[in-house]
Amino acid sequence: MDNQNSQMVGIHSHLEMGSLEERAVLEFEDESLFSPDSASRKTHSREGPLVLAPSPASEPSGTKCTSNSIFNSIKIVVFSTKINLLVPFGPAAILVDKFTDNHSWVFLLSLLGIIPLAERLGYATEQLALFTGPTVGGLLNATFGNATELIISVYALKNGMIRVVQQSLLGSILSNMLLVLGCAFFSGGMVFSKKEQVFSKAAAGVNSGLLLMAVMGLLFPAVLHFTHTELHFGSSELALSRFSSCIMLVAYAAYLVFQLKSQKNLYVPVDEGGNQTEGDGDGDEDEAPEISKWESIIWLTILTLWISVLSEYLVNAIEGASVAWKMPIAFISVILLPIVGNAAEHASAIIFAMKDKLDISLGVAIGSSTQISMFGIPFCVVVGWIMGRPMDLNFQLFETATLFMTVIVVAFMLQVCPRRKLSLSNSISSIILKENLFNVNARILVL
Repeated sequence: MDNQNSQMVGIHSHLEMGSLEERAVLEFEDESLFSPDSASRKTHSREGPLVLAPSPASEPSGTKCTSNSIFNSIKIVVFSTKINLLVPFGPAAILVDKFTDNHSWVFLLSLLGIIPLAERLGYATEQLALFTGPTVGGLLNATFGNATELIISVYALKNGMIRVVQQSLLGSILSNMLLVLGCAFFSGGMVFSKKEQVFSKAAAGVNSGLLLMAVMGLLFPAVLHFTHTELHFGSSELALSRFSSCIMLVAYAAYLVFQLKSQKNLYVPVDEGGNQTEGDGDGDEDEAPEISKWESIIWLTILTLWISVLSEYLVNAIEGASVAWKMPIAFISVILLPIVGNAAEHASAIIFAMKDKLDISLGVAIGSSTQISMFGIPFCVVVGWIMGRPMDLNFQLFETATLFMTVIVVAFMLQVCPRRKLSLSNSISSIILKENLFNVNARILVL
């Protein structure tokens, strides 16, 4: 009986130990519902030490997150706007060029294919600007906003089409300062007809001064040519253009230092009372970036390369399209190419004005014109110098006079606005739109 009792006690104690172990296992299982590491603790042996098993889903989850990020980025950039329906026209232009000799269709398809790329380039630039602040963001918007014109100009220089380069850059300045700025003022005045919109008068004054300096740089070679006072016909004009271009590039570099380092507070937007507000303050909900900084950089690279490819086909087909459509090359260079290249700037400047962000609209329109005149045109002169092309600053008398009058009118109207305020009653939009219509009609009559 004693032996039986001892055996029963041993069995009972063994059962209690087993129940304790089951409770422990259940506790571990309950913990595994909340902690991913606790699930690996069940793999150890009762007699051996605790061994943590690696999580098999760690690597696939990282790959899955990366693939989801790429998919979301493509979805936002490619499929979020209806204008991307024009993207297939780019590959169609390449196919038409390969299998046919119809330059008019190649030019038209390339022109339509570049429009959504220019718009998406502006979008990616705006997303990148959200990570850099308002000052650097405005500079990035102006730089990549003009990337299309600069790429087209470089390919035109490569083909020796100097007048196309001059007229397309001149058309970009005129369209930004007259069409874009006038439409922005008009749209903002219509939306906010019962209030006054404000802007930084100091920043607008700096840009106006740089534009006047650029006009003077373009005026000297034209005056030298038409007064016949140069010692060596052609060579003196070219030498003066290259010297002036170097000076303008140095001045633009100094302006960048002034804008980004020395007086960066000058470019902070102003509020309704005319006081400057910090750009990093309470932002709107729509100012949150939709893609990351590196995704923006990657998309900028891809879009710039694709625009470069289509620009080559576009430039090669300009002369054929001019003959087929019986349209002067000057009209294509001054009117069509700038409208396509500035499509993103046109839309963004008007949208910002309708959101009561007039400083950004002025930065897009006047800042873009400043960059083309102080950097784009001298850059093309230097690139032509390297290529051995006689690219100069002689934009002919009519074009130079048109640019001079445009800069004077815009600079004067921005300076006379009282208390840094602008309203529809100031009639700036109507004056600029009338000036735009006058210049367009004059160019058509001359052509």
